[in-house]
Amino acid sequence: MNSIKNVPARVLNRRPGHSLEAEREQFDKTQAISISKAINTQEAPVKEKHARRIILGTHHEKGAFTFWSYAIGLPLPSSAILSWKFCHVLHKVLRDGHPNVLHDCQRYRSNIREIGDLWGHLHDRYGQLVNIYTKLLLTKISFHLKHPQFPAGLEVTDEVLEKAAGTDINNIFQLTVEMFDYMDCELKLSESVFRQLNTAIAVSQMSSGQCRLAPLIQVIQDCSHLYHYTVKLMFKLHSCLPADTLQGHRDRFHEQFHSLRNFFRRASDMLYFKRLIQIPRLPEGPPNFLRASALAEHIKPVVVIPEEAPEDEEPENLIEISTGPPAGEPVVVADLFEQTFGPPNGSVKDDRDLQIEALKREVEMLRSELDKIKLEAQRFIAQLKGQVNALEAELEEQRKQKQKALVDNEQLRHELAQLRAAQVEGERNQGLREEAEKKASATEARYNKLKEKHSELINTHAELLRKNADTAKQLTVTQQSQEEVARVKEQLAFQVEQVKRESEMKLEEQSDQLEKLKRELEAKARELVHVQEALSRTEQSGSELSSRLDALSADRDELSRVVRQREADLLAAQSLAREKEEALSQEQQRSSRERDELQGRLADKESQEQGLQQRLLDEQFAMLRATAVEARRILQDAVGKLDDPLHLRCTSSPDYLVSRAQAALDAVSALEKGHAQYLTSRADASGLVAALTRFSHLTADTIVHGSATSHLAPTDPADRLIDTCRECGARALELVGQLQEQQALLQARPGLVRTPLQGILQLGQELKPKSLDVRQEELGAMVDKEMAATSAAIEDAVRRIEDMMNQARHASSGVKLEVNERILNSCTDLMKAIRLLVTTSTSLQKEIVESGRGAATQQEFYAKNSRWTEGLISASKAVGWGATQLVESADRVVLHTGKYEELIVCSHEIAASTAQLVAASKVKADKHSPHLSRLQECSRTVNEMAANVVASTKSGQEQVEDRDTMDFSGLSLIKLKKQEMETQVRALELEKTLEVERVRLGELRRQHYLLAGATGAPGEEEPSQPSAAPRSGTKKPPLAQKPSVAPRQDHQLDKKDASYTAQVVN
Repeated sequence: MNSIKNVPARVLNRRPGHSLEAEREQFDKTQAISISKAINTQEAPVKEKHARRIILGTHHEKGAFTFWSYAIGLPLPSSAILSWKFCHVLHKVLRDGHPNVLHDCQRYRSNIREIGDLWGHLHDRYGQLVNIYTKLLLTKISFHLKHPQFPAGLEVTDEVLEKAAGTDINNIFQLTVEMFDYMDCELKLSESVFRQLNTAIAVSQMSSGQCRLAPLIQVIQDCSHLYHYTVKLMFKLHSCLPADTLQGHRDRFHEQFHSLRNFFRRASDMLYFKRLIQIPRLPEGPPNFLRASALAEHIKPVVVIPEEAPEDEEPENLIEISTGPPAGEPVVVADLFEQTFGPPNGSVKDDRDLQIEALKREVEMLRSELDKIKLEAQRFIAQLKGQVNALEAELEEQRKQKQKALVDNEQLRHELAQLRAAQVEGERNQGLREEAEKKASATEARYNKLKEKHSELINTHAELLRKNADTAKQLTVTQQSQEEVARVKEQLAFQVEQVKRESEMKLEEQSDQLEKLKRELEAKARELVHVQEALSRTEQSGSELSSRLDALSADRDELSRVVRQREADLLAAQSLAREKEEALSQEQQRSSRERDELQGRLADKESQEQGLQQRLLDEQFAMLRATAVEARRILQDAVGKLDDPLHLRCTSSPDYLVSRAQAALDAVSALEKGHAQYLTSRADASGLVAALTRFSHLTADTIVHGSATSHLAPTDPADRLIDTCRECGARALELVGQLQEQQALLQARPGLVRTPLQGILQLGQELKPKSLDVRQEELGAMVDKEMAATSAAIEDAVRRIEDMMNQARHASSGVKLEVNERILNSCTDLMKAIRLLVTTSTSLQKEIVESGRGAATQQEFYAKNSRWTEGLISASKAVGWGATQLVESADRVVLHTGKYEELIVCSHEIAASTAQLVAASKVKADKHSPHLSRLQECSRTVNEMAANVVASTKSGQEQVEDRDTMDFSGLSLIKLKKQEMETQVRALELEKTLEVERVRLGELRRQHYLLAGATGAPGEEEPSQPSAAPRSGTKKPPLAQKPSVAPRQDHQLDKKDASYTAQVVN
C-alpha cells in the first residue's frame, strides 16, 4: 500500500471549538445583560427571569464574584430607585444563590452600609426605604455568618434547629434575642413600605406600587420561618427558666406577633400578592408559653410560591459551531469534475485515494477525541480552580471565625459577669418595683381625675386651634388670589407693550419701503429728464431716431404705470398703518377696561381680606374668652375647696406648697409676657392662651395645697394662709373676668396676682420644719459625719473596755476579778453588736439613697428628705453617746466608784437608741431588702447583748453583796427591834424618794418630748441631761425635731407611767 508522505494543510486543519475564555466571555456578557436589565431606574418590579439568570450564574461560578464586579460599577448614589432594586436583587441572591454568596457579600458590607447611610440622610421616599433595607441585609449577613447551620433561605428541619440551639440555656437565650432582632428588621421594612403606599395612595396593580411591594415576597418567606423558630425556642426557654425571667421575651414576641399578623393580613388582601405567593394565616392569639402543652397546638406557617408560567424569553445569539464550508460544496465540485473529465481511472479508485480517505476519517475522529479531551481538561482545570478558591475562602473564613470566637469568648465572659450582677440587682429591685406599683396605683387614681378635666380643656383648645387653622387657610387663599391678579396684570401689560413694539416695527418697515419707492421714483424722474433732454438733442437727428423715440415713450408709459402702482402700494400701506393704529387704540381701550375690572376685583378681594382679618381677630378673642371661662371654672373650684368640709381631711407639706407657689409665680410672669404680646398683635392669641391655661392650673393648685397645708399648721398661721389664698383666688378671678371683655382687656394687670402668691410662698417657707443646727445642703455631709463619729466612738469604747479588762486582771483577783471580767466581756459583746448594727445601717442607708434619689444627687436626696435625715443624725448621735456613757459607767464600776445601776440604765438607753436607729432606717427601706433583714437581726442581737449586760451586772452585784452577810451575834432583842424600826423608816424614805424620782422622770421625759416637737431655731442650746451621779462634761444628744405643728388635743401624757402618745401623720 502506498503511504502519504505529505498530508495537505486543509486536512490537518482541526475543527474549531469554544475555549474556556470564550465560554467565560459569554457568561460575563449574559450576566452583565441580566444585571443591567434587573437593576435600572425604571419604577417597576424586577423581572423574575433576569433575577433567575443572576441566581443561576452564582451557582455556575459557585459564588457572587461576577455579580459584585458589575454591581460595584452601578451608579447607586445617583438614583434611589436603582439602589432599591439593587437591594431587592441582592436579597434574592442571598436567599436562592450559591452558599458561597454569603461570604462574598461579607467582603462588601462596607459598600452596603455606605449606600444605606447615604440615602438615610436624604429626604427621599425610596431613600428611606433603601436605608431600612440595607440594615436588614446587613443583619441577615451577620446572622447567617454567625450561625452557619441556618442557610440564607432559613429553611431547616426541627432537628437542625435543636442542634443549632444546643443544650446551653445561655446560647438558646442569645439565639432567641438575635432572631427577635432579625424579625424586627423584616417587620420594619414591611411597615415602611405600607406606610408609603398609604401616603402616596398607590394601588398594588400600579407599577410604582409593585416596585415597592416586590421585595416583600422575600420578607414574607423569611418571617414565616423566623416566627416558627422563635415559637420553638420560646417553649424551650420556658421549660428551663422561670416565667418572670422571660417576661421581656414574651412582651417582645407578642408585639412582633401582632405586627406580623397585621402584615400578613394586609398583604393577603392585595391582588398583587395573590398570584405570586400564598400567604399563611396566623392564629387569632399568640401561643401560651406558660402552658407546655400549647406547643402541640402550634402549626408551622407554610409559604407556597405557585409555579409561574414561562415568560417569553428574549432571542439569544446562536453560537456558530462550525466555520468550515457547507457539506454540499465538495459534492458539487466532484460532480463538475466527473462531468468534465469522467470518473478517475475509469470509476475505479486508487489505493492512494482510499488511504487518503481513511486517513481523513481517522484524523477527524482523532480531532474530535482531542477536542473532547481538551474540553474535559479545561472543565477539570476550572473545577480545580474553583475548589482552590473555595478552600482558600474557607481557610480565610476559618481564620476569621477563630478570631471571632476568641472575641466572642471574651464578650460572653463579660456578659456572664454582667448577667450575674444584673440578676442580683434584679432580685433587689423586684421588691422596690412592687412597692412602686402600689404607690403608682394610688397615684394613678388621682391622675385619672385630673386627666378628665385636662382632656376637656384640651378638646376645647383643639377646637379653637382647628378654627384658627381654617381662618389661616382662608387667608392663604385670599393671598393667592391677590398674587394671581397681580400676575394677570403683569401679563396684560407685557402683551400691550409687545403689540406696541410690533406696530412700531411695522410702521418703520412701511416708512422705509415708502422712502425707497420715493427714491426710485426720483431716479426714474431724473432718467426721464435725461431721456427728454436726449430726445430734444436727437430730434435733429432725423427720422432714424423716431423708432427709438417710440421705444422710449413706451418705456415712459411703463415707468408711469410702475409709479402709479407704487403710489397705490403706498396708499395701501398707509391704510394698513391706520388700521393697525385703530386696532392698537381698541386694544388699549380693552386693556384699560380689563384693568379697571381687575382693580374692582382687587378692591373686592381687599374688602374680603379685611373681613377675614376681622373674623380671625374675633375667633382669636373667642378662643381667649373660652380659655378664660374654663380658667374661671378651675379657679372657682379651687376657691370652693377652701370652704368644703370634705377637704378638711386633706393635708399637704409646706415644701410642696412652696414649690407650687414658685411655679405659679413663674406662670404669672409668662402670663404678663403673653398679655403684652397679644396687645401688640391681636391676630395671635396662642401665647396668651397657653400662659392663661398654665396660670389657672398652677394658681388653683397653689390655693388647694395652701388650704391642705393650713390643716396641719397652727391656728394663727393657718388663718393667715387661708386669707391669703382667698385674696389670691379673688384677684385671679378678677383678672380672668377682665380677659373675657374687649374693653377691660387693656386694663388687665396680671402682676396684681403676684402679691398674694408671694404671701403664700412666704407663709409656706415660715411653716417649713427647721433643721437642727445645719442647713439642708449640709445634711448629707452631716449624716456621713455622724455615722463615722458613731463608728469611731464604738471603736474607742471597745478599746477602752479591753484596757479596763487588762487593768482589772492586774488590780483585782478572786470573785471581784470574775465579776469584773464577766461584766466587761458582756460590754465588749454589746459594743461589737452595736458596731455591726451601725455598719449594716450605713449599708441600708446607702441602698435607700441609691434607690430613691433617681437622677438627683445624694445631697439633694438628703435635703429633700430632711426630716428623715435629721432622724438618722439624732439616732446615730444617741448610739454614740450611749456607748460612751456605758464605757464610763463600766470604768467606774470596775474602780468601785460607780454603781451597778448605772450600767443597767446605760444598757437600756443603748437598746432604746439602737431601736430608734433601726426605726429611722426602716421608714424608707424596702420591706424585702436583705440589708433591712440583717439590720433587724442585728437589732435583736443588740437587745440580747444589752440583756446579757443587765444580767451580768445583776448577778455580779448579787455575788458581791452575798459576801457582806449580816452578823447578828451580840445583838439583844431590843437592839434588833430598834434596827428593824430604823430599816422600816429607811424603806419608807426610799419609797418616798422613788415616787418623787418617778414623778421627776416623767416631767423630764415630758419636757424632752416638748423640746423635740417644738420649733427650735438653729444654734439653740439643749438642756443638760440630769443624773444621779455627775457626768464628765457629756450630755445626751437631742432627738430629731418634728415639724412645727402645734400639739393637738389628742396628744396626752400619762404621768403615772410617764408615757407619751403621739399621732403620726404620713
